[in-house]
Amino acid sequence: MADVLDRSEDRPPAARLFALIFLPFALGYFFSYLYRTVNAVIGPDLALEMSLSPGQLGMLTSAYFIAFASAQIPVGIYLDSHGPRRVVTGLLLVAAIGAFLFSIGDGLWSLVLGRALIGLGVAACLMGAFKAMSEWYPGDKLPLMNGLVVAFGGLGAMVATAPTEALVSVVGWRYGFVALAIATFAVAVMIWFVAPERTRAGAGEPMAARIRGMFSVYRSGVFWSVAPLAALSQGSFLAIQTLWAGPWLRDIAGLDSRTVSFTLLAGAGGFVIGNVVVGFAAERLARRNIPPLVTAATGMGLFILVQLLVLFEWTSAPGLLWFVFGATGTTGVVIFSVLARAFPPELAGRASTAQNLLIFAAAFALQWGMGEVINLWPVAADGAYSVMGYRAAFGVALALQVVAFIWMLLRRPRAL
Repeated sequence: MADVLDRSEDRPPAARLFALIFLPFALGYFFSYLYRTVNAVIGPDLALEMSLSPGQLGMLTSAYFIAFASAQIPVGIYLDSHGPRRVVTGLLLVAAIGAFLFSIGDGLWSLVLGRALIGLGVAACLMGAFKAMSEWYPGDKLPLMNGLVVAFGGLGAMVATAPTEALVSVVGWRYGFVALAIATFAVAVMIWFVAPERTRAGAGEPMAARIRGMFSVYRSGVFWSVAPLAALSQGSFLAIQTLWAGPWLRDIAGLDSRTVSFTLLAGAGGFVIGNVVVGFAAERLARRNIPPLVTAATGMGLFILVQLLVLFEWTSAPGLLWFVFGATGTTGVVIFSVLARAFPPELAGRASTAQNLLIFAAAFALQWGMGEVINLWPVAADGAYSVMGYRAAFGVALALQVVAFIWMLLRRPRAL
């Protein structure tokens, strides 16, 4: 079993930190993002096999997000009191069960149940990794390490595109999810037996005090100055990347399923590269007294511009467009390092999960809502969705981000 270490001890060497802390938790987030994104590829097969409307497909896929979001408050509390090793391991076992149930689902609601359990089970993967990074790495390294964790998740997004499409074409999506269930269980075992644990006093803290700590984050003006933009930017990115990108590339760009999968792979590649670049950039710029919030805001502003190209249906180079979409769409992740340093260490987990709750609530509402908006226009005989439906759905998400960006500019505290 993993060792228990006191905070007073020196940090292990960098290579040992990478092997025992970064790699296990990054692998957990790899599978979290694979699960999150995979419906963009298998969505058409699900819709055909289960006779799902756009709204039903959006609701099924977004069940991941609402379950994920609903877990964030207790996840934040228990990450601070019991640590990432225990919390992430326990929940990953739930994800493995959810993946198996999804693989045997025979109707909409059984698939919704499996997808929701997956969302619940991976609800601590990113925040648990961020919490582990904040406990074991120095503060000036957090933007970089957090960016590398998210980039590792981007590798999961890459696997969920062309490689998954190739696998599904051979064995089918059901056997694919059986394999995912086994792999998820293996990662849970790895984290439990490999990752060390900090001693912490929070485990004996009364639950009422833990909850008060969470609500102190939600009462903070610092939090609300940046949280809306991060939530809507990341929520829009997730809603589109993990579902509606595939149909848009099919219906608007006119790509076949194989080309769609490779275009989504380009987007996932942009996601990985973007996270590495923004992590290094945030660290380097901070040394020159340019706050990480400036880096995040610049990236989210660029993401708004890229969405304008999507809205105006620029399809001359869909691979390039989606690469840039992926590279800019996740720049708001830097906000997590901003919040980790804006609150006391004992509230770091709760501050991160408070933001994550908003992100995934936004992703749920936007992903399902986009499906319902698209559903307002008739579906073509070949299954294609209306151009006007995409314009309206994507346009609403973009308008909300612009409003939130203006809010952040008006409300930004000098402390950030």
